Order: sequence, then structure tokens, then C-alpha cells
Amino acid sequence: MQSEIDPRSLIGRKAFDRNGVKIGTVDEVYLDDATGVPEWAAVRTGLFSRDAFVPLEPSEVVEDTLRVPFDRSLIKDAPDFGVGRHLSPEQELQLYHHYGLDTTLPSEFHHDHDFGQR
Repeated sequence: MQSEIDPRSLIGRKAFDRNGVKIGTVDEVYLDDATGVPEWAAVRTGLFSRDAFVPLEPSEVVEDTLRVPFDRSLIKDAPDFGVGRHLSPEQELQLYHHYGLDTTLPSEFHHDHDFGQR
């Protein structure tokens, strides 16, 4: 996404899928912990009665709306983490995988794979 866009200005904008079908309204924007760059938006979907997380890259702002280049059905099926102030690296990784995006993350995102198996 264009980095000069203020993430706060996204909140309240309508979001549409790649076919121009309305998904909902941007409810919250999540920044990358390491870089502070806006990475994800939570879109309040009237249809699914929950927020759907969408990637801001490769989405773009077109005429005051957020255009998300994925099908609404894929967006609807995105992992639901609830709306909070933060997405964990593990949650972000699940979202990257869901959307088939490149998961090349900064080194601090790589955790010990033995976690939870002790």
C-alpha cells in the first residue's frame, strides 16, 4: 500500500473485494511491530457479523475506498482473531498463509519451533 497514507484515515472507509463487491467498513488498522508500517485492516462485515482481516499490501485506496484484490469468499474465511490492539507474529503468519502472500518476515518473527512442546 502507498506508505504516505495515514492509517487512521482508512478507518471508516468502505472496503470492496476484487470484483467490486462490498465487504464492509474498515474498523481498525494494524501496524507491523518492527517497522510501524500499516499491514492489516480489520473490516467490519455486516454479512459475517465479525471483522475480517485483510492485507493492506497489495490492497490500494481508490476513490476513498479500500480495494482488496481477493474474492469476498476468501476474505470471509480469513482467520478470525477478534479486534484488539495487536496481532501476534503467529497470527500474522496465519493470515499471510491464508492469502497466499510472501511470508518473508524480519528475523525477530522467527520463533523456536519447540515452543509449547515441553
